[in-house]
Amino acid sequence: MLHINDITYRIGNRVLFEEATVGVPAGHKVGFVGRNGVGKSTLLKMILGELSPEAGEIKIRPTARVGHVGQEAPDGPESLLETVLISNKELTALQAESETATDPHRIAEIHTRLADIGAHTAEARAATILSGLGFDDEAQARPCQSYSGGWRMRVALACVLFNEPDLLLLDEPTNYLDLEGVMWLENFLKNYPYTVVIVSHDRDLLNKAVTHIVHLENQKLNLYTGGYDRFEELRREQMERQMALKSKQEAERRHIQSFVDRFKAKASKAKQAQSRVKALERMKPIATMVEEHTVPFQFPKPDPLSSPLIALEGASVGYEADKPILKKLDLRIDMDDRIALLGANGNGKSTFAKLLAEKLQPMEGNMRRPRKLTVGYFAQHQLDELRPKASPYDHLAKLMPDAIEAKVRARLGSFGFGVEKADRPVESLSGGEKARLMFALATFHAPQLLILDEPTNHLDVDSREALIHAVNDYDGAVLLISHDRHLVEACVDRLWIVEKGDVKRFDGDLEDYKQHLLKERSGERSEKRGPKADNQKKAARQNAAEIRRQLAPYRRKVEKAEEALEKLLAEKEKVDTRLADPRLYEPGQEEKVAKLSIMAAELTAKIEAAEEAWVMAEEAYTEAQEAVIGESAA
Repeated sequence: MLHINDITYRIGNRVLFEEATVGVPAGHKVGFVGRNGVGKSTLLKMILGELSPEAGEIKIRPTARVGHVGQEAPDGPESLLETVLISNKELTALQAESETATDPHRIAEIHTRLADIGAHTAEARAATILSGLGFDDEAQARPCQSYSGGWRMRVALACVLFNEPDLLLLDEPTNYLDLEGVMWLENFLKNYPYTVVIVSHDRDLLNKAVTHIVHLENQKLNLYTGGYDRFEELRREQMERQMALKSKQEAERRHIQSFVDRFKAKASKAKQAQSRVKALERMKPIATMVEEHTVPFQFPKPDPLSSPLIALEGASVGYEADKPILKKLDLRIDMDDRIALLGANGNGKSTFAKLLAEKLQPMEGNMRRPRKLTVGYFAQHQLDELRPKASPYDHLAKLMPDAIEAKVRARLGSFGFGVEKADRPVESLSGGEKARLMFALATFHAPQLLILDEPTNHLDVDSREALIHAVNDYDGAVLLISHDRHLVEACVDRLWIVEKGDVKRFDGDLEDYKQHLLKERSGERSEKRGPKADNQKKAARQNAAEIRRQLAPYRRKVEKAEEALEKLLAEKEKVDTRLADPRLYEPGQEEKVAKLSIMAAELTAKIEAAEEAWVMAEEAYTEAQEAVIGESAA
């Protein structure tokens, strides 16, 4: 399907590819990976013919249809559904011709071809793709031009997927999607019947949707079988083998050189010494695969504050008076919380984040927070607020007016800005470098609460791993909005869902949430079967709502008991950690040891009481559940 043969390409004096070769057979799903700036997007442009290699060639099967998402998002008065349907030029032309054709033979050809390309299911397929990317029936009927650029890029993606090209090229397709859209896209690509090439830094997408990885490194293209995790494993093994071969070769070179040094002056051994000199010249050094260093993220340690950091009581928030987006919020965030905010784009995740960051004020209700609370807020739109002509040094120096230059540069260095990058204009920085600068600014005041709204869009895989380590080492609370499942699974221990004007806890992990989404969508499809099914569904919903209403007091008691137990266990763990520190038992610490021991005993007693309260609450909930469901069934 795709053959890249010995291509060489450079930008200025910088070589991106040098005699690089790889082949992608038909039906393969390949992920192109590599550090930011190595040339992944450039390679896609060469495959599309937008750029030409200096040497070598790129061949695509002559009859293959190639599809990609262009830079221009679709626009116009047509509905989203119409926009997707008319993107298939052949389907649109054949349908138009079928209305005017008079020749019987041509009419037969048209209808045969329409059947071949699935014209009778086209509208249903287009609607399914749009639904998977986050557009419900109402949204699909709205004009395309009424949507913002990000949403229209989703429509562009829907158009490409609907056309089912033989070679599908995708460059960071998840950047405009929420977590729900990414989950759907993973499944779609996994079942896609043709060839796919994806440039992505999304580890989960590269594990679930591709069969091979092409790694761009040192101006070469190397093909690995399997997903991203398998690629990492194979590459690590390859590096270890090459290091072993290099060590062996270097030992052999030292041995030969030693012989030459000892006997080159002796006439009887001169011939043998000369022979070994030639052997050394023929022995090409084995190139080692050096793993590039990723600069870690370092978030400053916040001063602890008593809980809750934020408590919302009947709070509503929005942008227009009397039109709240989120209503009657009763939530709290504590110092040790790690929360992922889930929900489709447009449901209010960013609005909720702005409320916590005090970018928005509650329309009604209360939001309580300690006076000393500092919130660090990272959002993608803030990248546009950086001063393009100013340097990273200028941005940070503004926050450190009394600091000497060396101190400002040391702080910048901890985020990967050495002397060269620290003084460059922001407009010349890559997306990943701008993101690092935003992290440095957002965490400058050592916040107790860190809000990260899609923090990984411009970070490569290794930088995402560095971010995971930094978040996990951070001592404050974290609220995360991200479509990167790997980041969410590695960093958070609590899921909140934003939907239907509410923010509520979700009991389960991301896999449970995926099943929850699939169940909801299958329910939506079954609702369309007819009036009878619609009435049954309505009755079932009403019944379920009544059951939830009756069980709500019992469930709240369970949640409160569970929260109380979790907090006591966390306190006990901290005390136990301090008691396990050998330095505590040095002379003069006896009073502290006694106090901690008493505290540990008191916490143990409280934990036992809390566990008993939790068990009793669970039992009461279970009994009530059985009684209520039994009455409902009767």
